[in-house]
This record gives sequence, structure tokens and C-alpha cells, in this order.
Amino acid sequence: MLSGRVSITRTLSPAPASFASSWTYSFLVRRTNLLYLAWRTRSTTVTTMVLSIPADVTKKDDVTALVDRAVNAFGHIDILVANAGGPPRGYFEDMTDEQWQGAFDVSLLSVVRLVRGVLPSMRARRWGRILTIQSVSVKQPIPELLLSNAVRPGVAGMMKTLAGQLGKDGITVNTVCPGKIMTDRFLGGQKISGLSREQYLARAVEDVPVGRIGTPEEFANVIVFLASDRASYVTGVSVQVDGGLVRGLL
Repeated sequence: MLSGRVSITRTLSPAPASFASSWTYSFLVRRTNLLYLAWRTRSTTVTTMVLSIPADVTKKDDVTALVDRAVNAFGHIDILVANAGGPPRGYFEDMTDEQWQGAFDVSLLSVVRLVRGVLPSMRARRWGRILTIQSVSVKQPIPELLLSNAVRPGVAGMMKTLAGQLGKDGITVNTVCPGKIMTDRFLGGQKISGLSREQYLARAVEDVPVGRIGTPEEFANVIVFLASDRASYVTGVSVQVDGGLVRGLL
């Protein structure tokens, strides 16, 4: 679905392997800062090049360098997937001004800078996919995730606004909201709960209608679809991938 497309995917270790494995079946081989990504389909094996660029997306100069290096290497950018670790857990009384600012910088301002960086390339080709990975807190606040509940809906609002502005340029803009996905961040809640892993997982699935925790592969399948030509009429939406966790209609 993404053959021939150039993507900037912002990830945190060990997310690249999890994300890649969801739409690949083979391996990653690191050679300096280049990753050669191979995957096997039912009929053939495809190999492409992945440029791995370390960057702090809360720093403007790092984001500029990231986009410039990607464009220099591949000529243009087709797809942006903006993702980062969420703000820390905690309650209102626990949060300092620095933590509030940090949540804004990593969750919202970094997306602003990344979108600003890739837009010229997408507009020039009149094709683009801008995706940001947020949380179901966009739809339904999550206990103990005050900062996430406060900041992430702002990102979704920005994306909705951009969808209305960029559609004429052939660019779709969408927000993807994971629910309970088996990641390090999700498992980090076990430490706070004081429960064993088995107890924590059993309690976590109680409010998930499908009765289990989602996999990174299931989540990434939605990302791949939205980044493809098949999703050309889907823009301005906040899609939750949550096994039915969110009960709201919208």
C-alpha cells in the first residue's frame, strides 16, 4: 500500500522495531545511520532503505535538520507520522510548571514544527499524509494522565483545522488514538498499581469489550492504511484503535 512513498516516522526506542514488524515479515539491518528494511509478502520479498536520524523534536533546530536530511536523501516527503512518548502520569498537585511546559513542547509544539517542515514538499507534489499518534484521552479522559488529557485534545483540534485547510492540496490530516496497546508505556502503569503483571493485565481488560490488550501490529495496520492511497477520502478524523474502550458516539 505504501510502495514508493517516503515517510518521516517519529518514534522512540524500541518503537521502530515494533512499528516495522507490523507491516513487515523479515528484518532490519543497521549500517551506520542507514537501515535496510526488507519484508516478505505472499509473492515476493521487497527491500528498501530507511534513514535513521536521531533528533530531539522539542528542539527547533533538530526538527529542521531532520526534515532537511530526509529531503536530501530521498528528494521529497510523502508521509509524516508524528509520535512521541506521552507526558508523565500524576495528579494536579504533583505537576510543576516545567512539566506542563514539557507536555506542551513534546506533544503539541513538536507536531507543529514537523508539519511546518514537511508541508512544502507535500504541497509541491500535491500529495501528502499527515498523521499524529495521540491517545484515547482525546475522546475520553484517562485517570492519572492529567497532562495527556489536557494537551492531546489540542493536537487533535489543530489537526482537524489543518484538514480543512490542506485538502485542496491533496493532503490528508488525521489523528490516531491508541487505547490499551501492549507497549512499555502501558506496562509502566503496573508499577504504580502495585499489582503483579497478571493482575494488572486482568484488571486492564475489564473495560475493553474485545477482552484483551491490543498489539502494536494491530495499531500500526491502521497507520499504514491511513498513510496509503486507499484512505484518500479520509481526512480530519480522530480514529481510536481501542477494542471498543471509548464509549462515546463521537
